[in-house]
Amino acid sequence: MASLIRLLIGVPIAGVITFLLFMLMQSLIFTDEVLLDDAEEDLRIVINEEVEQLDIRQRDVTLDDVEDVQPPPPPPQIERAAADAPSEDMSTIVGEIPDFDSPSLTGDSVSFSVSDRDAQPLVRIEPDYPMRAAERGVSGDCTVTFDVTPDGITTNIQIMDCDSSLFERNAIRAVERWRYQPKIVEGTAVRRTGVVTEFNFRLED
Repeated sequence: MASLIRLLIGVPIAGVITFLLFMLMQSLIFTDEVLLDDAEEDLRIVINEEVEQLDIRQRDVTLDDVEDVQPPPPPPQIERAAADAPSEDMSTIVGEIPDFDSPSLTGDSVSFSVSDRDAQPLVRIEPDYPMRAAERGVSGDCTVTFDVTPDGITTNIQIMDCDSSLFERNAIRAVERWRYQPKIVEGTAVRRTGVVTEFNFRLED
């Protein structure tokens, strides 16, 4: 019951307060109209469209003035000393050129010949002393025969005579590494056959 009484009293009071606040806000918003002063002069901007004439001083040049210009003087001439022609003959100055008889090159008078020669050794390597022969104290001689090819290489190596078979292998291996100038016959390298050499195997004391 008490709450109903408070409601009946509070609602009218709240309505009155709301109305008063609305009136106050309306009075603050609406103000008097401000009038502009009609007597104030308007702002005017004027652009000058006319171009001012500038006085330019010009120099009057006539054709007579151009013709009166004097050209520069020509450069001085330099005298060149002329060389005197030699009075002596050319042969006296540089010496006489000796006269040579022109050679006559004909098939009968010119001949090229190469003398024949036998095969000549270029590289000769001595054989090593066999280890087994050195251990046994064996010494002796070994004779070997071989051929020389047109390229100077030894070939067809054979043992002719040897005091011990212990020397044969080392003797052949040594000859295999030899190189020769080949045999020449009528200017042509040919094969040289039957070359004989002897190796002496000796122990040093």
